[in-house]
Amino acid sequence: MKLYHGTNMNFDRIDLKKSKPGKDFGQGFYLSDDLEQAQALAQARVDIAGGVPTVLTYEFDADLMTSGELKVLTFDGYTEEWAEFILTNRNNRTDNPVHDYDIVKGPIANDRVGLQLWKFNNHDIDMATLIKRLKFMKGITIQYYFGTQKAIDHLVRL
Repeated sequence: MKLYHGTNMNFDRIDLKKSKPGKDFGQGFYLSDDLEQAQALAQARVDIAGGVPTVLTYEFDADLMTSGELKVLTFDGYTEEWAEFILTNRNNRTDNPVHDYDIVKGPIANDRVGLQLWKFNNHDIDMATLIKRLKFMKGITIQYYFGTQKAIDHLVRL
């Protein structure tokens, strides 16, 4: 399968140490299987930090998602487990991961989702309300997190 990484510059080597903590699934390298989504993320990155919108394309053997060779966690939609996982990772501002998955696949917590997560964190809504609101949002976008060198080694740049 093809996966895309939207960024503001071209690079040849993925360096997980350059990834920032506090992201949805933790400190890692994020990709999408949707080219348009990657293009939008590249433009958003340019809007924040400057540079040139760049989409890097990788080939990844989809069979590795279920082969057992890599430790993979998949969220099929907005669930309580997904929300708790996102909140735990977003609240971790250290270089020490809170999980040991090589790959995590699941919905992106975009700005609209982030607002609902913020409301939950502030105790303005409970978990049931959070999940109910998320399920009624349109346009779930999926992301792939590659969090270990073992996982990165399976990406082939095209």
